[in-house]
Amino acid sequence: MKEKLLGRALVVLAVVALAAFFAAPPEEKINLGLDLQGGMYLVMEVQTDDAVRSEADLQMNSFVDRLKEEGLVGATGLRPEGGPIGSFEVRGVRPEQESTLRDLYNRYFGQGWKLGRRGDAFLVSMEEFAIKSQRDQAVEQALKTINTRIDAFGVAEPVIQRQGTDRIVLQLPGVDDPERVKELISKTAFLEFRLSEFPRAGGGVPSREAILANYPGGVPETAEIKTGPITGPDGEVTGTQYYLVEKRSVLTGRDLKDARQVPGEFNDPVVQFTFSYDKGEVFADVTGANVGRGLAILLDDQVVSAPVIQSQIGQTGVIRGNFTPQEAQDLATSLRSGALPAELVELEQRTVGPSLGQDSIDQGLRAGLYGAGLVVLLMLLIYRLAGFNAVFVLTLNVVLVFGFLAALKATLTLPGIAGIILTIGMAVDANVLIFERIREELRAGRTVKSAVHAGFDKALSSILDANVTTFIAAVFLFNFGTGPIRGFAVTLSVGILASFFTALFVSRLIFDAWLSRRQRVERISI
Repeated sequence: MKEKLLGRALVVLAVVALAAFFAAPPEEKINLGLDLQGGMYLVMEVQTDDAVRSEADLQMNSFVDRLKEEGLVGATGLRPEGGPIGSFEVRGVRPEQESTLRDLYNRYFGQGWKLGRRGDAFLVSMEEFAIKSQRDQAVEQALKTINTRIDAFGVAEPVIQRQGTDRIVLQLPGVDDPERVKELISKTAFLEFRLSEFPRAGGGVPSREAILANYPGGVPETAEIKTGPITGPDGEVTGTQYYLVEKRSVLTGRDLKDARQVPGEFNDPVVQFTFSYDKGEVFADVTGANVGRGLAILLDDQVVSAPVIQSQIGQTGVIRGNFTPQEAQDLATSLRSGALPAELVELEQRTVGPSLGQDSIDQGLRAGLYGAGLVVLLMLLIYRLAGFNAVFVLTLNVVLVFGFLAALKATLTLPGIAGIILTIGMAVDANVLIFERIREELRAGRTVKSAVHAGFDKALSSILDANVTTFIAAVFLFNFGTGPIRGFAVTLSVGILASFFTALFVSRLIFDAWLSRRQRVERISI
C-alpha cells in the first residue's frame, strides 16, 4: 500500500515540477495576447479579382508567344473591355489560321478554360470553378506571404487567420509602429522589368502629352503609359514623371531568388536582387540585345526607375529609388517573401495601447484573486479540514494550467484569463461532488475509509460527464472561433485536463495518505 502511495506521489511531484519548470518565471514564459500587452488588430480583404485577371494575363502572354512561334505573327492578346473576368481576346488571326489556333488551344489549355468568339476576335475565358479555385489560391498565398513578412519583421506570437472567403485577420502583439507594419503587409511588391518605348533611352518625361505628341495615331497596342514619382534628396516626392513602356514584362519578381538591402555606389541604400540561374540567362540575353535602351523597373505598377542598359546584365542587379534605409529594408523583405497575388484592402484597424493592456492584466488578476478568495473561504467554511485538501489541489490546478500554456507556447488573452477563472470553478465543482458523495456515504453508516473510496468512485461518472461535455464545447470553439475565442478555448481545455487530474488523482492521494497513517479512523472533518 505504501509503495503504491509513494509511486503516485512521485508522479504528482514530477507533473507539478515539470509544470513549474515550464511556467517559471511567468512574465518570461507566458506569451501575452494583443489585448494584454498592446499592439494592432487588422482585418484585410484580398481583392481576388486582381488575382484572376493576373492569371488570365499570364496565360494570354504565354499563349500569344506560342501562336507566333507557330507562324501567327500578327496575333495579339488584349484584356477585353467590359468582358467577363478571367478572360482575354486574341486578335490578328486570319480565317485560314483559325484551325492552327484551335489546335494549339487544345494542346495548351486543359480543363478550366473555354474558347469562344467575340466579334472578329477569339475569346479565351476561365470556367467558374477555375475562377473560384484561383480566388481561393490567392487568399492562401496572401496568408503565406503575410506570415513570411511578419516573421521577418520580428513580431512575437502573431495571430494570422483566414476569415470567411476573402478576408484575413491579423493580431500583432507588441507592435509600436502600426503604420510601418501596415505598409509592409499591404505592399503588393509586384516587381516587373519592362523595356522602355519612349523615351527609348530611358528616363521619363514631365507630362502625358509629351508622350502622345510623338504618336499622333495613339500609342502602340503593345505599349502603355506608366507613371513614377520624382523624389528629392531626402526621399520626399516632388512630382510625377511619365513613361511609355512595353506591356510585356521581361521578367517579374516571381523569378527572383533573393533580394537584400546593400550600400550603393555613393553609400546610398539600394536593393540588390538575384535571379535564379535560368532566368538570369534570359535577363542577360534581353539586356545584351538592348544595350543603349531604357529598362523600366516597376513596383506595384509604378516606375521606380528607368535606367539605360549600358552593358549586359546577368543574374544580379540593383534597384535605386532614393530609398531611406528602412524603406530599402522593407522593400527587400517584401520582394524576398514574394509578391502578394492581389491587392489587400484594409477593412478594420484597432490599436491597443500598452497601458490599456496592463490595465486588463491588473483587472484580470484582481478578478481571479477575488474569485479564488471567495472559493477558498466557502470551501473552508463548508467542508472544514477537507476544504484544505480542495484549496491545495486548486493551487496545483492553477500551476498546471500555466505550465501547460507555457509548454504549448499558447498566447494568454483576456478571454483566456476568463477561461482560467472558469476552470477554478470547475475544479472546485469536482471536489464538491466528491465531498458531498463522501458525506452521503457517511450518513448511510459506512466507515470513513469505505466512505472516502465510495465517494471518489461514485462521483467519477458525474465529473467525467461534466468535463467531457465542456471539453467538446471547447474543441468546437477552437475550431470555429477566431482570435480571443480561440484563446478562451485553449485555456478552458487545458484547465479541464488539469482539474480532472487534480480532483481525481491528487485529491484522492491526499485522502489515502492521511488514512494510511491511522489504524482506525472514527471520523473525518468534512
